Amino acid sequence: MKTYTSAGELQQMLREEKSNQKSIGYVATMGYLHEGHATLMEKARKENDIVVLSIFVNPLQFGPNEDFETYPRDLVRDENVAANAGVDFLFYPTVQEMYGEEPSVTVVVQSRTDCLCGRQRPGHFDGVATVLTKFFNIILPDRAYFGKKDAQQVAVIDGLIKDFNFPIQLIAVDTVREEDGLAKSSRNVYLSDSERMEAKELYQSLLRAAKAIDSGESNAETVRALIKEHIESHTHGVIDYVEVYQYPELKPLETLSGNIIIALAVKFKHARLIDNMTINMK
Repeated sequence: MKTYTSAGELQQMLREEKSNQKSIGYVATMGYLHEGHATLMEKARKENDIVVLSIFVNPLQFGPNEDFETYPRDLVRDENVAANAGVDFLFYPTVQEMYGEEPSVTVVVQSRTDCLCGRQRPGHFDGVATVLTKFFNIILPDRAYFGKKDAQQVAVIDGLIKDFNFPIQLIAVDTVREEDGLAKSSRNVYLSDSERMEAKELYQSLLRAAKAIDSGESNAETVRALIKEHIESHTHGVIDYVEVYQYPELKPLETLSGNIIIALAVKFKHARLIDNMTINMK
């Protein structure tokens, strides 16, 4: 694995690889890699000649109450995880390398952001879209890999790729789960033992909703109520949201049809957990 900090040098290397008909798979991260990231890298390894991983804590996607400076960083550990997953090129740029003194152009996301987690993080997805536009132009990937756990992010990236005509295939990878179904997250370590036992019920609530839909339930409010009732009766967590939307457009639905997403966020004492499930009803 070779590490680059210069966008120009990496871009030149990857252009040479593409001229030799090599396919490029790309995984974007902010580092502090975990099993979910490794799953993305391993899938990219299976499907491409070359795998590129970026590690960049992007200041543009941090809000005023989110501390960019204290975001966890551990490059040595991350390099080991990346190498073990078969990454060929690691891109680890500085903020100065990516944006200079101040970016003169940024991307503004017009839709798919005023709901779910985006409702509480204005400007967050503008930062995501801006940095990915730069990464896509630097790396020129054939395929880009993102986890379904961050379903709203996947929806925004889907719009970015389509609207800007990037010749990139978006690969959404299934959420990595613990044996009891809890979605893997670095936040899980902040759960107490009793909260950890309860947290598995978030996925169980989604399964309950899916079962109801499979049995013919098509009213979105009824599905939402099923999930809320399950969470409230099986956990001490506080529900932030439970939503049912058309996906990836993230438009509200009254009657379920087409491709949908059921998404939830629940706050425990020291951790806010998210989970979701997509269902194709066609």
